[in-house]
Amino acid sequence: MVLKAVIPAAGYGTRNLPVTKSIPKEMFPIHDRPVIDYIVSEAINAGLKEILIILSRNKTEIMNYFDRSIELEWYLTKHHKSNLIQGIEPPKINIQYIRQPEALGLGHAIQMGKSFAGSDPFVVMLPDQLCLHQPPPLSNMIRLYKQYKSPIIGLHSVKEELLKNYGVVSGKQVQDEVYQIHSIIEKPIINPPSTLAIMGRYILTSDIFAALDHIEKDAAGEIQLTDALNRLCQKNPAYGYVFKEKWYDTSIESEYMKAQLYAYRMNKQNG
Repeated sequence: MVLKAVIPAAGYGTRNLPVTKSIPKEMFPIHDRPVIDYIVSEAINAGLKEILIILSRNKTEIMNYFDRSIELEWYLTKHHKSNLIQGIEPPKINIQYIRQPEALGLGHAIQMGKSFAGSDPFVVMLPDQLCLHQPPPLSNMIRLYKQYKSPIIGLHSVKEELLKNYGVVSGKQVQDEVYQIHSIIEKPIINPPSTLAIMGRYILTSDIFAALDHIEKDAAGEIQLTDALNRLCQKNPAYGYVFKEKWYDTSIESEYMKAQLYAYRMNKQNG
């Protein structure tokens, strides 16, 4: 069963400077909750039981957010606002943390989850790529994993001019919204193999760790998860699930504002 998730949250957030000098991009608010709260809720709603969050040393705010605040609970109780305590309780899921000492890429961050994942399949959830649709589509990916027992990669159809920002797959459709992936290219500048881009959700098996061990660093000195996935899918089956729901890249200002507006409208609609 798929019960574990790894959330890489150690990056510098350079696209969002200067605010990310002191505020992690994962803590940017969407309505009244930070982005990473939505990610953890998505994991819980999909039935996951354990989460490992990969942090850097300047992101202790994330740990504090998911911890109890005894002082705040005492203050709310004293001032007759104890009805607010339920809204700040830690999520009902086991969360662990580990620090990535250097920013060596997403692949390196995933390598740090090896002992956490063990031999079990696990989900990777990128915290700046957000789906506010309810229920989130992660549950559909888990059902697909149960069918194929192979890696499942979340995909989304993206405008051609934006494909240079994503890993892009080539493959063959095998059922509605499902492709068997033949290869993956990281951020193609010319001649992308399709319009299907990787969209921040993966279900991986322990085979990924051996593949990452054989990947060389790129020109920026980083280990890319996409390169390891490309190596894997050329040897063993891997599948892509095409999301139909709207996704937001919250590290892009225009997308972040759209997510804000959508969350505000949904909250107002639900009273």
